Amino acid sequence: MAGSLNKVTLIGNLGKDPEVRIIPGSETKVASFTVATTETRKNKTTGEREDHPEWHRIVIFNEKLAELVEKYVRKGSKLYIEGQLQTRSWIDKSGNERYVTEVVIGKYRGDLILLDPRREVSALNSSNKSDTSDMPLPDDKDDFDDVPF
Repeated sequence: MAGSLNKVTLIGNLGKDPEVRIIPGSETKVASFTVATTETRKNKTTGEREDHPEWHRIVIFNEKLAELVEKYVRKGSKLYIEGQLQTRSWIDKSGNERYVTEVVIGKYRGDLILLDPRREVSALNSSNKSDTSDMPLPDDKDDFDDVPF
């Protein structure tokens, strides 16, 4: 095969409000957030159906999409995301090498569609399975605080 493909498509819900930062020196906005995709499986011992969330870190380098996220996207929002997987490494404050794999929407590649743009975040129904407000964040969520932009 002559070429290769790096494309990720997700539909999921935000676990918390997005963070929007400005890259120093360029005044370009970058948005980052985590999205949960949930698979429902039957528990083999109890027979009950259980939700199993998978968390994905999303970074948007497209300024127009970052502005859209800043204005309209909140915890619980349902999104369609199309981007590329990228793994970055850096040295943390303790001198340890760290890695993070993210779904990246670049300046000219990728897509973001708000699937519930008119819904008020306060109107989320806690019994709704698509509401991620009670889902635990990934175990390594503190690692995201060290990720440099």
